Amino acid sequence: MIADDIKRVLIAGSGNMGQQIGFLCATNGFETVLYDTDSDILSDAVSRILKLSKSYVRAGRMTIEEAEAALDRISITHTPEEAAKKIDLISESVPEDPELKGKVLGMFNKLCPEHTVFTTNTSTLVPSMFAEATGRPEKFAAFHFHDVRITNIVDIMPHPGTSPETTELIKCFAEKIGQVPIVLHKENNGYVFNSMLSNLFTSALTLAEKNIASVNDIDRAWMGVMHTVIGPFGIMDQVGLKTVYTITDYWAKTHNDSQFKANAVYLKQMVDKGYLGAQSRQGFYTYPDPDYLQPDFLKGKAK
Repeated sequence: MIADDIKRVLIAGSGNMGQQIGFLCATNGFETVLYDTDSDILSDAVSRILKLSKSYVRAGRMTIEEAEAALDRISITHTPEEAAKKIDLISESVPEDPELKGKVLGMFNKLCPEHTVFTTNTSTLVPSMFAEATGRPEKFAAFHFHDVRITNIVDIMPHPGTSPETTELIKCFAEKIGQVPIVLHKENNGYVFNSMLSNLFTSALTLAEKNIASVNDIDRAWMGVMHTVIGPFGIMDQVGLKTVYTITDYWAKTHNDSQFKANAVYLKQMVDKGYLGAQSRQGFYTYPDPDYLQPDFLKGKAK
């Protein structure tokens, strides 16, 4: 199979990133199926994708007609058998647990056509951790997206068993959906950008957990020196605090690291309260008008 043969894409996991990837694929002409076991998540995905399409129209990134055509290409299902029909490529975005990812992809291995290429959007795990569990390791690689609303950079990370043809096919597919592929030479936790970002998150969380400085002042320090419009805690809100917690907790258990454990506990207190970040309108900041966007934030006059 070559990239031109890809017509129908399955998004396994319809949370924030699954929604964005699905919309991106549909926008670029691909029939797109959103799958999730949770009907509420699927309903929310439809609502959020509709809002996303409207924001693209308002920004002049697409016409109303193009948005409607993209939405018509998207279907949803919570039935694996229906989701797998005639699928050419899977993009998996379930929570950051290698056992869960392997289980989901292994299930679809039994249901999808033999030619289907499997990819994972994992943020920090490496594909070799669950490649065998997919049932088709030679047709499997990491294909990681960032926030598609603000960047078109994607990471492609094969594992030692990924065939060169699979890596090339994913690279060509990335280009067909308007992305700039960064192909890694070897596996690396966190890819390229996320390796740097995860260290930033860890440093910021450690400063806050140890009560060395407030969340707002930590963000002010970063924004003021680096001249950015958002700091590490604002970025965490955009990523989603449940995702940040899951990653932090995983590495705390993997490395038995006391500071990772403390940071995980710090995050879990927020997640348990339902403070999940921008998607829940409450995280380290309150949305849709977070303090860090206020004109006087860097002057220390916002809360």
